[in-house]
Amino acid sequence: MLYYLFEYLEKEFQFPGATLFGFISFRAAMAIILSLLISTIYGKRIINYLRKKQVGETIRDLGLEGQSEKAGTPTMGGLIIIIATLIPVLLFAKLDNIYVILLIITTVWMGIIGFIDDYIKKFKKDKEGLKGRFKVLGQVGLGIIVGTTLYLHPGVTIKEELPKDQQELVAGTNQLKQFKPEEKSMKTTIPFVKANEFDYAKLISWISPNATDYAWLIFIPIVIFIITAVSNGANLTDGIDGLAAGSSAIIVLTLGIFAWVSGNIIFSDYLNIMYIPRVEEITIYIAAFVGALIGFLWYNTYPAQVFMGDTGSLTIGGIIAVIAIAVRKEWLIPLLCGIFLAENLSVVLQVSYFKYTRKKFGEGKRIFKMSPLHHHFQKLGYHESKIVTRFWIIGILLAIVSIVTLKIR
Repeated sequence: MLYYLFEYLEKEFQFPGATLFGFISFRAAMAIILSLLISTIYGKRIINYLRKKQVGETIRDLGLEGQSEKAGTPTMGGLIIIIATLIPVLLFAKLDNIYVILLIITTVWMGIIGFIDDYIKKFKKDKEGLKGRFKVLGQVGLGIIVGTTLYLHPGVTIKEELPKDQQELVAGTNQLKQFKPEEKSMKTTIPFVKANEFDYAKLISWISPNATDYAWLIFIPIVIFIITAVSNGANLTDGIDGLAAGSSAIIVLTLGIFAWVSGNIIFSDYLNIMYIPRVEEITIYIAAFVGALIGFLWYNTYPAQVFMGDTGSLTIGGIIAVIAIAVRKEWLIPLLCGIFLAENLSVVLQVSYFKYTRKKFGEGKRIFKMSPLHHHFQKLGYHESKIVTRFWIIGILLAIVSIVTLKIR
């Protein structure tokens, strides 16, 4: 909103300083500062309100050290993250940008699903919360919205470099005309590959050249799978104080770098990566989101004063997935979101192996002492603050390797 206000003031009255709002860097800085202030200052008020309403976590006895002390800690703290993200975005972002619109929809959509889950757990006294099939249905619904929009919306385009033999000097300048006009494309990027672009349409074009018109049959299910997998991964990671919020902040900050360079024609040309017009605007959203996550950590680090609950974890995962798809870096998710992947796999392997051994030998056996993975290390005797710190370090290493993929192919 402020962007449009200062744009008007600059156009009509040449208001001093109004041009600052035209710069992504300035608006991103303002967004992260405001989100930090909201999450730290007003976050305490939200925690007190949740405590007053007795929205406390019911802890299942898993035999973990320090577990009983967490009983009654306010949950639904994801509301802090959602509020501290949306307010700066509404103030500083261009609200007609399709990528920003999709991220706002994702935040509200997944926030509602997570809130319903937490509400059922607390107020309906049902420890299972929202049935799994309804969660998945909500994730699939969001995937359909995001996938269809990215496939059909005219503002979702890329701009490719012309072949060297087709480049020519722009009239009146000494600069080469290097880029084709904007075009709709199902292309994405694959890390560590020299020609690092891949077109989803190729997965169906072998049937017939005209079959590329039906590339959405491939693309939309992929989007649904990514959103479902990442949101569930974030949900499983939210098990000890600060782990999900800190790991997510590292991931989102890395995606912010990708959004910044992919949406800048100079940087994308220099790095020889795909140029995605208008995607740089989600840097504002990412800045607000990172600020909200870091501000939330003020109260969520050990010993936690609030838990994010499914209101936060499902929302975080959905947002990360949509950002990665928007900047066409979804194939980096297994690397960048390696913590989420490890947590997911630990549960899948544990359950699968237990069922297999019980069926074959009559007694179920386990690979890990407990899943998800962070509980395995708790069972080994590691303090949860040490586990969180080491997982953060691994997350930073994965983020660095992900950024390096911009040049290493």
